[in-house]
Amino acid sequence: MAYVIGIAGGTASGKSTLCEKLEHHLSDLRVKSIHMDAFFKWGDFPKAVSHLSGKTYDDYNCPDTVKWDEFHHDFEQSVADGYDVILVEGLLVLWDEYLKDKLDIRVFVDCLADERVVRRIRRNTARGMTFDEVAEFYLDMVRFRHEQYVEPTKWTADVIVNGSGQTDKICDMLIQQCKAK
Repeated sequence: MAYVIGIAGGTASGKSTLCEKLEHHLSDLRVKSIHMDAFFKWGDFPKAVSHLSGKTYDDYNCPDTVKWDEFHHDFEQSVADGYDVILVEGLLVLWDEYLKDKLDIRVFVDCLADERVVRRIRRNTARGMTFDEVAEFYLDMVRFRHEQYVEPTKWTADVIVNGSGQTDKICDMLIQQCKAK
């Protein structure tokens, strides 16, 4: 039976980084990482209107963004495939009641909004967006969706990790937990 770790948190909080560290340090086990972003409705995002600017955006940060049936199917298939450890990472991992009940440990990577926005700006400008595009979308949509869907799930976590700090201790704890199971 797989040991399942869910890793949630805000945009650019360090979820993927923690997931990659765990995967690397658990390489002696059969590990599967499932990234929620892989199940986004690319090209078919729901639309949302900013209550600040009135501008309409593709809404990347709400539950309607995810192809839940495919996500759940991939998760169940990963369990059936006999992995030792399954890492599930994404904004809404702890929002999803179906998945939340199947997690052995729930991790929330917490990071202050100013640090997350700087990381997001760096990441998205490296992908070709302008500073103004990243900043406008964050201020108009992302921060509100974070407060609506992501932040409340922090209180359902078993462990809250400081996304601004070193994660070596939490990695060691999670690695020991996985190997013990």
